[in-house]
Amino acid sequence: MTYAIIETGGKQLKVEAGRFYDIELLTAQPDEKVTIDKVLLIQHDGEVNIGQPLVEGATVEGTVLRHLRGRKVLVYKMKPKKKTRKKRGHRQEITRLMINSINLNGAALVTEAATTAEASSEETAAE
Repeated sequence: MTYAIIETGGKQLKVEAGRFYDIELLTAQPDEKVTIDKVLLIQHDGEVNIGQPLVEGATVEGTVLRHLRGRKVLVYKMKPKKKTRKKRGHRQEITRLMINSINLNGAALVTEAATTAEASSEETAAE
């Protein structure tokens, strides 16, 4: 299993090719390709590449599926005995990103097509 740990939106996220993730809002349009070069770690076939702080020549490529809003978070402030109450809600803007490939030094370590083919071969072997 090949995965990478990337940094986007001020958060670190473990990503695998062929899966989608909800991250902080990106400026890209839906169906647009995005390249993330803030890769902190890559694990491929038992070999681990750790960055200091970033892995040299590593990128993660993905496609923006859509933009959406997260669940509502309620913020309620109250001061007892003062009749002061404030109730506010917040919904975070989110981008759904499909990871297409994990690359190291220009060569793709794993792609979305290879991941789906591997999963389907495991299912047939189990039957």
